[in-house]
Amino acid sequence: MTKVDFYIHNTAARDDAHERTMCKLAEKISTQGKRVYIHAEAQSQRLDTLLWTFREGSFVAHELYQPGVATEVAVQIGAHPSPEIDSDVLINLAAEVPLFFSRFPRVAELVGSSDTAKKQGRERYRFYRDRGYTLDMHELGR
Repeated sequence: MTKVDFYIHNTAARDDAHERTMCKLAEKISTQGKRVYIHAEAQSQRLDTLLWTFREGSFVAHELYQPGVATEVAVQIGAHPSPEIDSDVLINLAAEVPLFFSRFPRVAELVGSSDTAKKQGRERYRFYRDRGYTLDMHELGR
C-alpha cells in the first residue's frame, strides 16, 4: 500500500518554500537511485527552471514529462491526468489528490504556508486517512 508523507510549512515560511522543499526531496530521492514524478498542475515550466537554480552547485537531472516518450532521467515534471510512468515516488504539488497516486509506493504531499494551501492540505490528508493509508507528518520551518 502507498505510504504518504506530508511536508507542512509553518506560517513563517517563504512563499516558495514548498517548491524549494520539492527540489530538495527530488534531489535526495534521485541520488538514492529512485525515480520521481512531480505532479505540478500549471507550474511545470517554473519548476523546471527552479530545479536548475534552487541551490548553487546542485544538479538535479530532470525533464518535462511527455506522454509516450521513454526516458532514463530519474526526475520528471508534469501535469498529465494519468501519466504513463513507472516511478518510486510521486511528489504532489497539486491542490487535489491525483487519481493515479496509488500506482506509486510513496507519495510526498507538500503543503504551503498560505491559508488556502493549508485548507487544501487538510482535505488531501482526510482523503488518504479515510481510505486507510499510512500517513506521516513532517513540520518544516520551525
